[in-house]
Amino acid sequence: MRHSVGFWVLILLGATVALVFLMERMFPGTLDDPDTRMSLLYRIGWLALIGASVIAFVRARPQSALRNAAIWAVIFIVLTGLFSFKDDATFIGKRFLGALAPTQGMEHADGTISFPAGPDGHFYIQALVNGGRVTFMVDTGASDIVLTPKDASRVGIDSGQLDFDQVAETANGLVRGAAIELDSLVVGPIDMGQLPATVNGADMSESLLGMEFLNRLRGWHVENGVLTLVP
Repeated sequence: MRHSVGFWVLILLGATVALVFLMERMFPGTLDDPDTRMSLLYRIGWLALIGASVIAFVRARPQSALRNAAIWAVIFIVLTGLFSFKDDATFIGKRFLGALAPTQGMEHADGTISFPAGPDGHFYIQALVNGGRVTFMVDTGASDIVLTPKDASRVGIDSGQLDFDQVAETANGLVRGAAIELDSLVVGPIDMGQLPATVNGADMSESLLGMEFLNRLRGWHVENGVLTLVP
């Protein structure tokens, strides 16, 4: 026996009203607020309209309706699965990114971040300095954070306005540097501000991340060719 669309709409509305009364019994006072009641009536109206549309479509095209329902069911299951395993997907994505771009490091659940050694045995870290990207070589023998003139210019520091009054002795002889202060230096979960640094007077192959940065961490260690920073 086939029933009309109106019959099924009444069944749907009756079930909805029964559910509302059940919720009121289980959670007394839920519908005391006028705004809550109006919102509920608004949703019931939309539910009735959508339900009537679905029933009418199913009656007119039952095969198409079943096919579309199956497609939406698959989409719902896939989206639910992705949401359920979003943390695992994020972890895998970070592992993949860490392998492709080792200078960006790999973040871990405990808040640490690690970097594998480069082909030359040194550790390279890509950081955001004053909002601009700079790739540093970690140098435990350097006391300061040292920017090359090119990197300084990239992050908005005008070397022409600096006073290169500092003199340091390096393996290449005496070099001059200018003292500056970095507004921010961000490495993954590590965010530091107002950091003293130096702009080198001569060109260098890369900027240096010295002990001024490492000493501000809670800790750091090297194990099996991997540098781990502990914020």
